[in-house]
Amino acid sequence: MSEKQSFKISQTVDTILTDIEGTTTSISFVKDVLFPYIRSNLKSYLEENFNNEECREDLKLLIEQSKLDKLTMGNKVPGISDNFDNKSELIESAISNIIWQMDCDRKAKPLKQLQGHMWSYAYKNKIVSGHVYEDVVPAFDKWLAKNFKIYIYSSGSVEAQKLLFGFSDKGDMLKYFSGHFDTNIGLKVEMQSYKNILESLNKSANQVLFLTDLIREAEAATDAGLYVCLLRRADNPDKEIKNFIWVNSFDEIEF
Repeated sequence: MSEKQSFKISQTVDTILTDIEGTTTSISFVKDVLFPYIRSNLKSYLEENFNNEECREDLKLLIEQSKLDKLTMGNKVPGISDNFDNKSELIESAISNIIWQMDCDRKAKPLKQLQGHMWSYAYKNKIVSGHVYEDVVPAFDKWLAKNFKIYIYSSGSVEAQKLLFGFSDKGDMLKYFSGHFDTNIGLKVEMQSYKNILESLNKSANQVLFLTDLIREAEAATDAGLYVCLLRRADNPDKEIKNFIWVNSFDEIEF
């Protein structure tokens, strides 16, 4: 565990914008639970839900994405069959493409949408529950008591965010949030994304504190004028910090 730190929230701040992975939630939960679930259950999920409208829409979006990717990246992109009359061929080709995208850590919307639908099934059937650090709920209670608004900004879809917190190991936590942002607002490493969030919230930059564990996100938010505090969790302490103020947990964030 790193030495105890502290971060004092500016008096101008009335809004907390927080990342999930590595911030409210262990990276190992995402890495060792959520994504392995997708890989292990992809084939059975597609086979069982192939005729469902939701699954078919996911597949159609993945097919269109694969065509676009081939135009820009060439033959290294595994193509997906668009022949819905040949179930096995379409599913096998879709699996190849999806695994390739996951191996590349892509954030494409069709991939995120399919993952969200698969996680929805897993959460609702109590196969998994979202991990949340022990200090998060007490901090959220404290912040709401101080009339702060709390928002989530994650590369995971809004649907996936709501599932993680709605079916968390701390119970249903959705009551804490005034809203959610994902990459539809912009990439987390781009300054404009944070300006877009400020515009959406009708806030000035000095009213918002962004919590994250990643330097590139911290830099982008800082460039947009937001206050930033880095998290270096006990299970992931060796984060680059550069010149940023950092804490080990939310209970080191003070008023």
